[in-house]
Amino acid sequence: MASRIPRLLLAIAALLMLFAAVMHALAYRKADAAVAVSNLAAFFGASLRTFWLNDSAVTAIVAAICILLVVRPQAASRAVILLLALIPATIGVLLYIFLGNFFAAPFMLVVAALVFAAGLSWPKTAAQIS
Repeated sequence: MASRIPRLLLAIAALLMLFAAVMHALAYRKADAAVAVSNLAAFFGASLRTFWLNDSAVTAIVAAICILLVVRPQAASRAVILLLALIPATIGVLLYIFLGNFFAAPFMLVVAALVFAAGLSWPKTAAQIS
């Protein structure tokens, strides 16, 4: 049977990511307004809008995968969960690189750490998963 601790870690990570995805999507209007009054070429403005919503969608999808693993822990292996942690980790690192010490960067790194810790404590074999 899968321990409750890694599933709890994934549940916390999922809730944090859902919160982040919703807040980021809600901020789209401000980003859209900023692009509308900028002197960005149309392609780059459209790209920014696309990537803004893409980030919200990816974060929500990773949250959904974590929720799936909480409910059906046999759906993924330890390796897959460890790889899943790379998504919020990459987002966090890129935020630090391009925005500096912006609050979302450590937020995403905390989420990545939760998912990574869940992966490290995930059962090694399918027989150990309930």
